[in-house]
Amino acid sequence: MNHILAVSEPICLLDQTARGAIVVQNRIHIPRSLRNAAHNYPSRLADPKNAVGMACAMAVGSVGSADAQQGPASALPPVNVDAPIARPRPPAPKASQAQVKARTALRRTAQARRVTAPPVAAPAAGAPSAAALPILARGDISGDPYANPASPYQAERLASPRFTQPILDTPKTITVVTRAVIEDKNATSLRDVLRSTAGVTLGSGEGGNAFGDRFFIRGFDARNDVFIDGIRDPSVSIRENFFTEQIEILRGPASTFAGRGTAGGALNIVTKEATTAGNFYKSEEQFGTDNRRRLTFDVNQVISPALAIRLGGLYQDSNVAGRRYVTDDRDGGAIAITLKPADDWKFTANYIHTALSGLPDFGVPFNVQARRPFTESIVPRNTYYGFVNRDFNRVQQDTGTLTAEWTPADWVTVRNRFRAAHSVLDYVGTLPENPVFPGNGNLFGTTLNLNPQSRYQTVDVTANVTDATFRFYTGPIKHDLVLGTEFSREQVSRQGYTGLTSELFSANFNGTGSFLGVNILNPPNLLQFSTLPRKAGNPTVVPVDTKAGYLIETMNFDDLVLLNGGVRFDDYTISSSNNTGSVSAHSGNLNYNIGLTLKPLPNASVYVAHATSSNPVGAELDASSSLYGGLNPTFAGNQILPPEQNTADEIGVKTELFDRRLLATAALFNTTKANARETIGSGNAAVITASGAYRVQGIDLELAGKVTDKLSLFGGYVIMDTRVTRSANPAVIGNRLANIANRSFSMLAKYKLTPWLELGAQAVNNSRVAGGTLAANANVLPSYWRFDAFLEAKVNESLTVKLYGSNLTDRRIYDALYQSNAPFTLVQPGRTITLIAQTRF
Repeated sequence: MNHILAVSEPICLLDQTARGAIVVQNRIHIPRSLRNAAHNYPSRLADPKNAVGMACAMAVGSVGSADAQQGPASALPPVNVDAPIARPRPPAPKASQAQVKARTALRRTAQARRVTAPPVAAPAAGAPSAAALPILARGDISGDPYANPASPYQAERLASPRFTQPILDTPKTITVVTRAVIEDKNATSLRDVLRSTAGVTLGSGEGGNAFGDRFFIRGFDARNDVFIDGIRDPSVSIRENFFTEQIEILRGPASTFAGRGTAGGALNIVTKEATTAGNFYKSEEQFGTDNRRRLTFDVNQVISPALAIRLGGLYQDSNVAGRRYVTDDRDGGAIAITLKPADDWKFTANYIHTALSGLPDFGVPFNVQARRPFTESIVPRNTYYGFVNRDFNRVQQDTGTLTAEWTPADWVTVRNRFRAAHSVLDYVGTLPENPVFPGNGNLFGTTLNLNPQSRYQTVDVTANVTDATFRFYTGPIKHDLVLGTEFSREQVSRQGYTGLTSELFSANFNGTGSFLGVNILNPPNLLQFSTLPRKAGNPTVVPVDTKAGYLIETMNFDDLVLLNGGVRFDDYTISSSNNTGSVSAHSGNLNYNIGLTLKPLPNASVYVAHATSSNPVGAELDASSSLYGGLNPTFAGNQILPPEQNTADEIGVKTELFDRRLLATAALFNTTKANARETIGSGNAAVITASGAYRVQGIDLELAGKVTDKLSLFGGYVIMDTRVTRSANPAVIGNRLANIANRSFSMLAKYKLTPWLELGAQAVNNSRVAGGTLAANANVLPSYWRFDAFLEAKVNESLTVKLYGSNLTDRRIYDALYQSNAPFTLVQPGRTITLIAQTRF
């Protein structure tokens, strides 16, 4: 006998060939074969995921059962069906504000997916079949999880839980270089990304600083304000992009979010995670001019619905375009694991290893008489001033991170991230310095000195960061509250090399590794020496202990007015010591930010913001000079000074245009630094004071996303005015800050010519960059335009081929000017043509 369940409405269409329950007048008659399921039906129906499937299985099977039992009418027993009792249906409950927003978010996601993977229409009569045409890849589950799926150049949110609002509603200028942008720039290193980003300029290792990834954001040094997945990385290393998901550039003071420093901003490198959404297998092969060979792979494997593993690998063997002898070899590997043992728990872990090696390039000499590099006149651009049998560059990074995320309820999420990292920066290079002119106006007799520069630096980081995010309402106001703590130990050990002397040279060798009086047009590249360089054996060790707590909240009134504020306190302890001396410092730094956002339209916001940050003494851990932010254990004078204090004010507007696929940002900003460190006097009479003050103000314009279905844009235009506003030396007041381009522009554009062919181009322009010291910065690097282009063909769903050309005009471009009275300048690569093949399965 069949069991009967009453239902309020028909559940699904009936299949006349199926077997199962019978639905008559909104009642389900369940055959004996489904009786066990019927007993469990009410409880399973409580689970939305099971209800529809259970009901459809029963209802669809019913007709088949009825058909199977059909026969003579006399063979069937009479069936009595009670008429359903009419009951008034209660009114549907009014959706809460949170439910409305959730539905809107789901609707936007569904629309984006429809744009990303449109249905394939049947071909017209006489038209070629779809199989005969190259097909764009659909449903890329390996895509950037933070970007708009309908507009991969546009990031919608940041990876850090400290930013609870979309970028559109965050009162701060934020540049996010998504993975699609990184690939279309063919930017294989962090330096490649930054040299083509407006408002960011590169620097060199000055004042005893390390030669590595040094850059300036909104006029201020940010080399120690680099983060990997939200945890500081003070290594000043040379960073690879093979396992990078996106790069987030926060502009303006960001101490509430990032801690110490961040006067001009901070940079966060977001790494890839394993995904349980599905398997994919990707590889990329590059072959180019200058013997360039590069191979990367990215593999994601789902082990179970709760477990996935992702692997990445890198191999590169390459010379550098336009620079004789220089090499840039790399290899690396990465593994990421995602485990979801329960709905409210998520664990992720990753380990990334990179190793870079090659012959280093410290650039070309600068002509202080003509105020331009010598390669702009008599010296060929590929002239190399190093020694191929002595110089070397080795960089290694090992970073491991374990993250646990717990969501016990919809309104609270707790995330804990633990990091252990070790890096090595190891090099001996040659600096082309101190040009001497013949005095007769003929540059062909010019000589210079080749001076050794060396460093062996290790950095170890142990850190634990905990964030708890609470979401709740008080009346009509929605609150997103983040409470967090950070405990970290960063330890830097640095020393130089000795053994750079040789007895085989005559008077033109000074006995300490410098080769004097070298012809600027014909420098030697082989150095006969009797001993190899060896570590000096007296490292300076700099440990830093940080204990921090912070609170960040956003109050949202009906998506019309958002008030964001935060406060953070850092307890900061540093010491610096070697065999001959030691020094230590301690400070407590309290900083805050506040921002007000008005949303006249759902796709637009207008904001004003104010923020502070602090640069405590010694915070530039790679520096050996107090003037450049380090602590010198043997300095005889006073260097324990108050922290530098930074404040910033910003007013801006953000809007999502063209069906919310293009984010446009415009902002006016003003940043000041007080207590800036200065050196008064020189030599043994030098005194370091905190008497300086600087100001940087300007305009920041940015675009990211799609204008049409065929045209994508990513870029910006930044204008900055930099000034020394206070100094113990009146002569420098009003001078420009060094290493800053007052005007910078970049724009990447990609146009879809056909469904399978795309054309892209990038233009980068920087105005002149001042070098030297604040007292004499008449030395400047020339302005430049750089043009890149690529042609990309999607052969089929598994293969994409791209022809990429960078610096197409082979322009002489200079990254940075060494800040000294006898400077040299670092050179960008020349024209490079690369063939790229990307495969995906």
